[in-house]
Amino acid sequence: MATKASLVSRLLGLKERSGKTWSQIGREMGLTNVYVAQLFRRQAQLKPHAVDSLRSAVPQMPDDLIHEMMKPPMRSYDPSLIQEPAVY
Repeated sequence: MATKASLVSRLLGLKERSGKTWSQIGREMGLTNVYVAQLFRRQAQLKPHAVDSLRSAVPQMPDDLIHEMMKPPMRSYDPSLIQEPAVY
């Protein structure tokens, strides 16, 4: 199983090789540039209805990365973050 860092590195490499900005990819996919950046950084989940538009926007995207992007993002808990007991 690949680490999140290695997946993100591969995804950002594909974005770089595409020569497109987040905004250009977002326009082609019908999504916002922020959401597209979150997808490529594995902070958001690629939904099935967006797969074809991603393949069109970034044609060199391999199936294994699309499969990984469709999984829920890997989240973690960092106990060193400041915690405020009054915030719910």
